Amino acid sequence: MESWVFRCLAPSIITVSPMIRRTGTSIFTVYEAASQEGWVFIMYRAIDSFPRWRSYFYFITLIFFLAWLVKNVFIAVIIETFAEIRVQFQQMWGSRSSTTSTATTQMFHEDASGGWQLVAVDVNKPHGRAPACLQKLMRSSVFHMFILSMVAVDVIVAASNYHKDEDHKLTNDEFYLAEVAFTVLFDLEALLKIWCLGFTGYISSSLHKFESLLVVGTTLHIYPDLYHSQFTYFQVLRVVRLIKISPALEDFVYKIFGPGKKLGSLVVFTASLLIVMSAISLQMFCFVEDLDRFTTFPRAFMSMFQILTQEGWVDVMDQTLVAVGQMWAPVVAIYFILYHLFATLILLSLFVAVILDNLELDEDLKKLKQLKQSEANADTKEKLPLRLRIFEKFPNRPQMVKISKLPSDFTVPRIRESFMKQFIDRQQQDPSCLFRRLPSASSSSCDHSKRSAIEDNKYIDQKLRKSVFSIRARNLIEKETTVNKILRACTRQRMLSGSFEGQPTKERSILSVQHHIRQERRSLRHGSTSQRISRGKSLETLTQDHSSTVRYRNAQREDSEIKMIQEKKEQAEMKRKVQEEELRENHPYFDKPLFIVGREHRFRNFCRMIVRARFNVSKTDPNTGAVNSTKYHQLYDLLGLVTYLDWVMIVVTICSCISMMFESPFTRVMHVPTLQIGEYVFVIFMSIELNLKIMADGLFFTPTAVIRDFGGVMDIFIYLVSLIFLCWLPNNVPPESGAQLLMMLRCLRPLRIFKLVPQMRKVVREVLKGFKEIFLVSILLLTLMLVFATFGVQLFAGKLAKCNDPHISSKEDCHGIFRINVSISKNLNLKLRPGEKKPGFWVPRVWANPRNFNFDNVGNAMLALFEVLSLKGWVEVRDVIIHRVGPIHGIYIHVFVFLGCMIGLTLFVGVVIANFNENKGTALLTVDQRRWEDLKSRLKIAQPLHLPPRPENGGFRAKMYDITQHPFFKRGIAVLVLAQSVLLSVKWDEGDLVTFPLATMSVVFTFIFVLEVTMKLIAMSPAGYWQSRRNRYDLLVTSLGVIWIVLHFALQNAYTYMMGTCVIVFRFFTICGKHVTLKMLLLTVVVSMYKSFFIIVGMFLLLLCYAFAGVVLFGTVKYGENINRHANFSTAGKAITVLFRIVTGEDWNKIMHDCMVQAPFCTPDKHRYWETDCGNYAGALIYFCSFYVIIAYIMLNLLVAIIVENFSLFYSTEEDQLLSYNDLRHFQIIWNMVDDKREGVIPTSRVKFLLRLLRGRLEVDLDKDKLLFKHMCYEMERLHNGGDVTFHDVLSMLSYRSVDIRKSLQLEELLAREQLEYTIEEEVAKQTIRMWLKKCLKRIRAKQQQSCSIILSLRESQQQDLRRLLNPPSIETTVPSDDTNAHNQDNPTQPEQNSGLQTLLSPTLSDRSGYRQDSADRPQRKLGQWRLPAGRTSVKSMVCKMNPVSDEASSGSEVKKWWTRQLTVESDESGDDLIDI
Repeated sequence: MESWVFRCLAPSIITVSPMIRRTGTSIFTVYEAASQEGWVFIMYRAIDSFPRWRSYFYFITLIFFLAWLVKNVFIAVIIETFAEIRVQFQQMWGSRSSTTSTATTQMFHEDASGGWQLVAVDVNKPHGRAPACLQKLMRSSVFHMFILSMVAVDVIVAASNYHKDEDHKLTNDEFYLAEVAFTVLFDLEALLKIWCLGFTGYISSSLHKFESLLVVGTTLHIYPDLYHSQFTYFQVLRVVRLIKISPALEDFVYKIFGPGKKLGSLVVFTASLLIVMSAISLQMFCFVEDLDRFTTFPRAFMSMFQILTQEGWVDVMDQTLVAVGQMWAPVVAIYFILYHLFATLILLSLFVAVILDNLELDEDLKKLKQLKQSEANADTKEKLPLRLRIFEKFPNRPQMVKISKLPSDFTVPRIRESFMKQFIDRQQQDPSCLFRRLPSASSSSCDHSKRSAIEDNKYIDQKLRKSVFSIRARNLIEKETTVNKILRACTRQRMLSGSFEGQPTKERSILSVQHHIRQERRSLRHGSTSQRISRGKSLETLTQDHSSTVRYRNAQREDSEIKMIQEKKEQAEMKRKVQEEELRENHPYFDKPLFIVGREHRFRNFCRMIVRARFNVSKTDPNTGAVNSTKYHQLYDLLGLVTYLDWVMIVVTICSCISMMFESPFTRVMHVPTLQIGEYVFVIFMSIELNLKIMADGLFFTPTAVIRDFGGVMDIFIYLVSLIFLCWLPNNVPPESGAQLLMMLRCLRPLRIFKLVPQMRKVVREVLKGFKEIFLVSILLLTLMLVFATFGVQLFAGKLAKCNDPHISSKEDCHGIFRINVSISKNLNLKLRPGEKKPGFWVPRVWANPRNFNFDNVGNAMLALFEVLSLKGWVEVRDVIIHRVGPIHGIYIHVFVFLGCMIGLTLFVGVVIANFNENKGTALLTVDQRRWEDLKSRLKIAQPLHLPPRPENGGFRAKMYDITQHPFFKRGIAVLVLAQSVLLSVKWDEGDLVTFPLATMSVVFTFIFVLEVTMKLIAMSPAGYWQSRRNRYDLLVTSLGVIWIVLHFALQNAYTYMMGTCVIVFRFFTICGKHVTLKMLLLTVVVSMYKSFFIIVGMFLLLLCYAFAGVVLFGTVKYGENINRHANFSTAGKAITVLFRIVTGEDWNKIMHDCMVQAPFCTPDKHRYWETDCGNYAGALIYFCSFYVIIAYIMLNLLVAIIVENFSLFYSTEEDQLLSYNDLRHFQIIWNMVDDKREGVIPTSRVKFLLRLLRGRLEVDLDKDKLLFKHMCYEMERLHNGGDVTFHDVLSMLSYRSVDIRKSLQLEELLAREQLEYTIEEEVAKQTIRMWLKKCLKRIRAKQQQSCSIILSLRESQQQDLRRLLNPPSIETTVPSDDTNAHNQDNPTQPEQNSGLQTLLSPTLSDRSGYRQDSADRPQRKLGQWRLPAGRTSVKSMVCKMNPVSDEASSGSEVKKWWTRQLTVESDESGDDLIDI
């Protein structure tokens, strides 16, 4: 289709027969259409040759993807690259935060409220000779305001100038006299400043230099011979001085143009590029015959500049291609395309990057603004809205309770606090006594005795509420602080004592590095045992520790400020709730819908139930509280987006809009009953909706009223307009009447979707929040247009008019009639009169301006320059000015286009992107914080590999798995996909002989892809193959290919060939996922489409509103230059296509001028607007200009902002990434090993196994970082209550542990994360201490049980020995038994053990150290039994080793004392006592 269209446009350029020329022609045509220049005329020709739907679908999708998405990726690439280069050239360009210089007279000053403002400083003290009174006058604000007001008056007078006749004398011109007076006034101002400041002091200021230049230029300008000359620039440049009126505008201008090195260097580079390319083109094409665009250097420069602006660049290229011939046409086409590609995609993107960089803040200033913004947000919304505070103006009238039952029948209700406050006896309260009872207020009891009664009451109330928890909270804080100090001191001591020495050096993972950074930071912050740790350190190390301590104390102070801001925000919300509760208690009509329905009335509760009913998105487990992941969670999220009632109204509104699309000037809703059904349905449903919402939430004077914001006002407005129109239904609607205005207001109905969908409201808020900066940019552009418009009126007023007869050159001769010849088809066979060579007709001569523009007054000049600013029609303006005024005046329009295009429009793009980032909270983010946000967004997109593991056995499936996963196999499949795509380089026509062989080759490729899918199915198994989305897409395309093969050999018609081409196109998209860079760009486009869905829907809704209004305003306008059978407003569908064309900027100004046609060039009608073919001048001006600004300048730039934001997610170097692509890939592989069921979730118990498998930068060394391992495992258990964890849960935990949260996280997120980590550390410490105590208790209990068992056995044996000692028989030596002898032979150390046992059991009188050594030689206990240190000894052998009989009394008493001591010690070490401790 593309090649055919291009051949119709330029049949003499490229022939059609060769395959290469067809392919080149198609690529050329697609690029031409993607440049949005001339694409609509290609589409119209395609519509005449192919079905309308096919042409619309092809070209609209081409514009959307290539011109709006892919093209903007270049802007994102340039911005990201420029940001990286900007860091390298920071010293050359200077700091962004340098807002003052030596030449400025203003500086930033912090006021009492903590804000920043520009204030004047007296840096240039008067050094002149003027009197003190004049110096004081010169420095006064009254003098400056007077001068600025005079400048404003001068601008207004200059803007009021208009074209006069040539015989008008200059001395009688009131505008000239006013200019002379203003010039004298400003000259006197300059002389006064020089007198007061001295010439040196005056000229030292850059502002005074600019003023002196204006003084000299305007003084020369008032000379009569130089009045209408180039010196007019100095007069119109006075408007620049008005920037000083607004400090915000002045600051904005300085941020954009103040750091002039970058912008100035880029302007010089652009000018140099134009000069070089113009010289090259001059040398290449100056010899070509019949080509006048490159005959001289000025012509070559204008042609290359025209290509730079994209306006008519296709005409320049086509004329050159025709002139050079067919041989050199492809080379010349490549030359122009490369230059256009570089100029439009790279050079213009550089301007956007520079402007964004100028709007960027310094890193330290970002942190300061984050803190200030948080404080400002916490300071807001303390008061109730004005519609609720109106109840405070009325006296309190609380309702009394009417008792209809006995008091014992019901419980006593809670007494209102506002009611009890009235009965507090403040005089009888003794604050000092009460404060003495409070543990935290004893020191300040005397101060409160002097307070007023109200302040005392509030303070007492607060203390009474806080005193209950003060002691417990303080004790808890002390415990937590003590435990933290001990743990961090131990960690610090272990790191400093070199406990890790002696181990092999190994590169530490990022998890380990960040863990040690946090431990060191917290140990310094809490000041844990610094004196004990610092022993033995050098002076240098102590100095470094002191600086680190100071730095972390500053961070702690920052934490306290953040917490104070959060507390302030909570107090503001609490205060607001208290105020609302008091109004609810004391005013009976508060929170009553329409002051009729009660607060808890059954009917209101029923309405609330209907209004607030919605689909429950989060299905939580009642036992664990965890959210159950469902298979269709995206569908559930969509259903739970709005309430059921809003879903019904969305459907009704869409149906009503569809009904309105069938309306036209010839099918009017007033006369077609079928279309009225849609009106009745919409009004009835909206009436029910509003009544339910009003009864549930109130209309205006309730907290959740329907009219509480602009959306509620818009709902009521749309409802009233629809209701009035339905009740009226006028039969006759005159043009430009109230009835037609009502029909236009009815076209706002699609905007209801903005109110019903929360994401659409968010889009509107994002646009409106940046209204200030957009307004400032608009003022700058209007100022630029005003300067050039005033200058254009001075130079070109009345000089652009010309007689329509080309043979007449003077206005005096332009009268009468003349004949115009026309060209017609030869098939008409018209008979010509004698002497006539061509048919024609007679027309009157008219002296008139060009049809679309003139410079006769400032209004027309501003309109012409606004069209030029959109880069549409400026070539015609340039040609007319050069032809009718002079070639030198072509500089005027080129300078304006360069400033407007390169700076003005790119400034609009930059401001919209900056506002988008600011509204999303990314404008004030530092580099580390932005990387963290990009990492979080990247992790949300990351998914498990869904790749089944390799089969364990080494059989056939394992070999297939190895083959399909080999890199060469994947590259071979990619080459085959490219080879199949090459088959589409020739059109598959049913009657062409080449088509069948190409289709046969495609069949062969398809069988190869079927073999690929079969091999993967065998290797992975069908279940494993189906888990990957890419495999599903491959299977779908392959299945379509098999179906196409069957249909192709069965039918072989045009439809089968079309299906075959579609299958090849679908197959081509699979190659994007086989390369990292292509995958990154594809993800950028796909994610941008997903995130910009609601912006695109918002654009379509605005376009639909304008389409409905265009049908009412211009539905019957006569055909003109661009209003024709393809482009008109006769129906809503055609109006949508015209407006889409205007969005791309394709000749939108010519369509606007066609819709401005007025009588006598049309047929008017005063009674029915559908009977006239005239346009509406004012309506067309407002309609088209507002639509182009809103859509082209704001909404399309939001798409650019989204693409730039999403591109930073995937485009980042390894050193910029917090987690690289290899890290994520490694985690995906490890997860794939652990998640054997491929469900995306694993039990919490498997997290430990997963963490041990990680290697590289995510590795956790259990020898060095065992504590970190415990923290990570416990975090998973705590956050998920011991249940299952998902892929993103573990990845999110690793991401938090792998970054420096102090640098990467924002304030609120940082506090929440640090609190979580503190809690985890404390819980892990408690668990560690608890486990250690359990082990200790276990060992102690084992010893106790052993002691108890041996004590019982020894007591019995000792009693027997004591009896024998007290009643001694004859002592005889006992012979050991055989068992004992055998045992002693096996144990040669038995005698030593027996001697040790004697000392252990009964020390003698001679052994005084027996008791002292009992602790070292105490018997061991195990499992409740005593066991001796070694061996067993009989009682008789022990008795034989006792002392003689003479010492029996003393030895018996000594043994009793010793056993008493042993029993006492053992009883003191009982397990119960240890448990109690």
